[in-house]
Amino acid sequence: MIYSDTLLALGILFFAGLLADQIGRRTRVPRVTLLLMCGLIAGWLGLLPERIEALTDTIMVAALTFVSFLLGGSLKADSLKSHGVEILLISVAIVLSTLSVVTLGLLLLKVDLALALVLASIATATAPAATLDVIRQSGIDNGFVRSVKGIVAIDDVWGLIAFSLCLSIATHLNGTENAVPLSATYEIGGAIFLGLVIGLPAAFLTGRIDDGEPLEVEALGIAFLTAGLALWMEVSFLIAGMVVGALIANVASHHNRAFHEIEHIQWPFMILFFILAGASLNLPSIAALGGIGIAFVLLRTVSRLAGGGSGRRWPSQQNATSRFLA
Repeated sequence: MIYSDTLLALGILFFAGLLADQIGRRTRVPRVTLLLMCGLIAGWLGLLPERIEALTDTIMVAALTFVSFLLGGSLKADSLKSHGVEILLISVAIVLSTLSVVTLGLLLLKVDLALALVLASIATATAPAATLDVIRQSGIDNGFVRSVKGIVAIDDVWGLIAFSLCLSIATHLNGTENAVPLSATYEIGGAIFLGLVIGLPAAFLTGRIDDGEPLEVEALGIAFLTAGLALWMEVSFLIAGMVVGALIANVASHHNRAFHEIEHIQWPFMILFFILAGASLNLPSIAALGGIGIAFVLLRTVSRLAGGGSGRRWPSQQNATSRFLA
């Protein structure tokens, strides 16, 4: 049975994305923000058909897999050689700063230790889709941007590790035995294994066919295969996608062609991703958090800025010391 309201809604959503893109180009307002606002209004007014809302999870997984694939492609050997230490130090500093500042701040507000740890671990998560889209909208491609992409990519790994450890501690504090660390080890290790299994053959095969439709089908096949198998194996599709992207970028001789096709395909999915994300936002729940919610946002912002700053200064201090000793 064909549902006219679903097709009409999809058409309107894509035009909303086109409008957001044009407004963003003229005002420099991130189109991500505009799309989220569109989704927020649509969800508040109940304008989205239930059949589209039912596809939210599937669309989000597809969009984030494209993002992880592109972020993995930024982890090239030459880039890691010049910015690898900086990426590692900054990402670790951000995660540690977020965990410590958010936990301590919530404890001062009389939040239970177990809950404070879990919330702090959630605060370590990065928004790779929004970050990558803002970078693409800016049109800038330099060493700083490549470092940011690397930090966002590796930050997902640290965030998953931090969440699993904090959740394990929290459950122990509540007197519950759990196997969270083992689960996290499987989720990360399994994702890396899956990325290798898909990425190595893909690296040798990609780019060997003509541009255009055949290559688009190849890129879509790699992305959906990665996402589907990751979900089936219950491992991180983000990490699996990054491993596949990194392998193709470093091994394939014509890797840029595959990444260009993913960039072209990605935007329609990103439109739906951000609008549906905005529509799924539960404003009454946010209001119910009150002061704790506001404090969480402020603590996370301050801690990540402080962590990024301290992580960025460390390589500079090391280089300065080396030059002085030399």
